[in-house]
Amino acid sequence: MDYKTLHLAHHASIATVTLNRPDKRNAISYELMDDLLAALNAVVNSSALVLILTGAGTAFCSGMDLDNLKALVGRSPEQSLKDSEIMAHLFRSLYDFPKPTIAAVNGAAIAGGCGLATLCDFTLAVPEAKFGYTEVRIGFVPAIVSTFLLRQVGEKHARDLLLTGRIIEAAEAHRIGLINEIVPAERLIERARELASQLIENSPASLACTKRLLSEHARVELDAQIRSAVRENAAIRASNDFREGISSFLEKRKPRWSGE
Repeated sequence: MDYKTLHLAHHASIATVTLNRPDKRNAISYELMDDLLAALNAVVNSSALVLILTGAGTAFCSGMDLDNLKALVGRSPEQSLKDSEIMAHLFRSLYDFPKPTIAAVNGAAIAGGCGLATLCDFTLAVPEAKFGYTEVRIGFVPAIVSTFLLRQVGEKHARDLLLTGRIIEAAEAHRIGLINEIVPAERLIERARELASQLIENSPASLACTKRLLSEHARVELDAQIRSAVRENAAIRASNDFREGISSFLEKRKPRWSGE
């Protein structure tokens, strides 16, 4: 398949997906979501035993694409709901991926990009990487990612990150359990491949069964939470604060919140 926003490579039972919009800091566009879902499906049906997800350039994924952000304000309620469902499907596809996944975070991983980085089974990051769920700063709601974040770092850390919208350094992300390892930039991909090789030594059937078991443990609760999150994600787009947040962000000014 000809991907426009990413690169998919296979080597020694390892599939590597590289988000490839370096000029846009690998921001999430509708096209990137489609490409990433297609690439995940391709890896599932390939001989690869482990997936590595990384980014081209200096960022891993900086969140939503600016052009897509502009378009969000004019979307109908039906379109907003569909958008939310697609994003939820992407995150769930990565969370439930049947093969081990490793995120090699080469730079900033913000908002939805932070979701992609931390939904992998293992998250390796360079010391300069930054993480954050900045949605509340632009009148949005981190509904879908919050479902997973609560499980990863616990309620206190999740409330801190989601309600403040602050950006944290790799060291803090490691301390609270958001990432597994901090790796020097020059060794990031090498270390990801070392980990992948270690995983490949295990039984593929056992790995698949273990991943399936972990997903099944959470499935009923996650299904209900994500349905609610999708509705909240779509509903906030009809608010005045959402429109003001997007406008102020694009205009690079301080927002004037109305609370509506």
